[in-house]
Amino acid sequence: MDARTRAALPTLTLDNARQLRRGMTDAERALWCHLRAGRLDGLKFRRQHPIPPYVVDFYCDAARLVIELDGSQHTQERDLHRTRFLESKGLTVLRFWNDDALLHTQAVLDAVWNIVGPRPLTPTPLPVGEGL
Repeated sequence: MDARTRAALPTLTLDNARQLRRGMTDAERALWCHLRAGRLDGLKFRRQHPIPPYVVDFYCDAARLVIELDGSQHTQERDLHRTRFLESKGLTVLRFWNDDALLHTQAVLDAVWNIVGPRPLTPTPLPVGEGL
């Protein structure tokens, strides 16, 4: 989808996403080092990605996966409302505590990997009689 066919983002949401990218938390930076540039099985993740009215910490369009890192400023009620909204859009939401992203990074990556899983080399089996 190119820029002409995409719906315009609300200016406030876009500005908020840009500001959040500049001020990433230590936990977000630690996880981003492992998600960026296709480092997790070639998947493309975006950081501080707008999904109006929210800006999610990390988003992978190919897997329709949202990763959120929660700190002390998060409330269970607010996070539940946000998660339900994102799930209503057909997205899978994974939530981790900031401390887990910092201290148990590999466990967080393993949990993400368990969701996105190994992808087949070909999207569908070859028709009968074709191939080897």
